[in-house]
Amino acid sequence: MSDRSPADAQFFDEAGRPRRKVLIADDAPMFREIETVFLGRTARIVTACDGDEALVVAEREHPDLVVTDMKMRNVDGDVLCRNLRAHAELCRVPVVIVTSGRSEEHERAVRAGADDVVEKPLDRVMLLQAVKRLLRKTIRGLPRVALETDVRVHAGASEGWARSRNISRGGMFIEADGALEPAPEFDLEFCVPETDHWIRSTARVAWRRPQDDSGRLGLGLQFLKIDRDASRWLDEYVYEMTPPQNESAPTPRSP
Repeated sequence: MSDRSPADAQFFDEAGRPRRKVLIADDAPMFREIETVFLGRTARIVTACDGDEALVVAEREHPDLVVTDMKMRNVDGDVLCRNLRAHAELCRVPVVIVTSGRSEEHERAVRAGADDVVEKPLDRVMLLQAVKRLLRKTIRGLPRVALETDVRVHAGASEGWARSRNISRGGMFIEADGALEPAPEFDLEFCVPETDHWIRSTARVAWRRPQDDSGRLGLGLQFLKIDRDASRWLDEYVYEMTPPQNESAPTPRSP
């Protein structure tokens, strides 16, 4: 079955060859090969066996996107991402970081500036979706879907409840009354609707909406520490709840 949709036409020239170039950085040959197989029909692939080599290859090849493993010899994926962000010519190249699923690694990837975070064991569909979304460049943020549930919000001595309005793989939008004290980061806890499963995460404020006429403050939150099970639930929930649409159309901003 082909991975291509009508929205993918921009990825290929008249001869059907990929226009875009993806750099895969991983010190494990097996994972470089797996990711090359997953992405080889979407882009031209160049590889690097560690973070140091990846920066050299990126300077030479000017890829349209970088997929890097988090744990590598010499230079880890989050350090590579920071080096790319600090590079005058490569600072705008999208970066996907592949983690082991540990919450600490997810946090490191987000703080380094990763555009998306995917986990091992690698899911072919999830990796392709992340790469295609970033290669299109017309889509802002991760796809988000409605989620109405109460969220416990805690920061230092401040604790309260808010209401989520929507969620993405990377974060959620909540509304809280004006009594919630502002903070750059929060601990979150919420129950998955119609289940007894609770998700716990740390999050930072990506953007704020001033209080509306009812006095409610809006906060766009970006997940930091979030465990593998919670990430998997988010992947499945957003995938199942996202309606079919023209993939080339812009989606709303999401943390």
